[in-house]
Amino acid sequence: MQAWVYSLVSVIIVSLISLIGVFTLSLKKNFLQKILLFLVSFAVGGLFGDAFIHLLPEAFKELGANLTTSLYIILGIVIFFILEKFIRWHHCHVPASEHQLHPVVALNLLGDGVHNFIDGLIIGATYCVSIPLGVTTTLAVILHEIPQEIGDFGVLVHGGLSIKKALIFNFLSAATSILGAIVALSIGPHAKGFTTALVPITAGGFIYIAGSDLIPELHQGCDVKISSAALQFISLLLGVAMMAALVLLEK
Repeated sequence: MQAWVYSLVSVIIVSLISLIGVFTLSLKKNFLQKILLFLVSFAVGGLFGDAFIHLLPEAFKELGANLTTSLYIILGIVIFFILEKFIRWHHCHVPASEHQLHPVVALNLLGDGVHNFIDGLIIGATYCVSIPLGVTTTLAVILHEIPQEIGDFGVLVHGGLSIKKALIFNFLSAATSILGAIVALSIGPHAKGFTTALVPITAGGFIYIAGSDLIPELHQGCDVKISSAALQFISLLLGVAMMAALVLLEK
């Protein structure tokens, strides 16, 4: 019951983050772009920190440092690679129409819905392992959701949705995380090894998201100032430090 309560509260919070886009409307574009870069840097540190400080040690503890654990980690990377490849391929093959919303709207909602469903699975599964592990994983999800949801909101508005509809559809897409958590909590106790296997798979997924999707965003542009690069590096380290500090709080 404790795992259910923590999980559902966590995924509801994650879903509500989708509404953060409305607060960006009052910010200037250049200022918002600068904030996003630091949020992305912090998210990278949080994801790497959760993967290497929390999830992988837990996986090695439960499964052992063996081939099976390594394959589960690689499976996590492959799953997110396939998901992203499918989304990008679909984007390139959907014809545009002057009388319809830009296809990127549907694509964004579909991809975000699947992604958030997986986030819900991850959160629910890690809470089944332990409450502290669930908390750290939820924080890691939140850290990468904030810049992502701001970007998603911008994509939906740019694709033709009104601000109100963009907020509603973005929230509905994010709410699939609740369904994911319910599935994980329902299956976990009855499927031997389900939650244990999902921990290293989650670590692989977090490593892929941070390394493949977020870090390249930090390297875009040729006119990056040294001060800006230094702040990004510090933000990344702060993300790692936060995850490391949580280990001390658990003791």
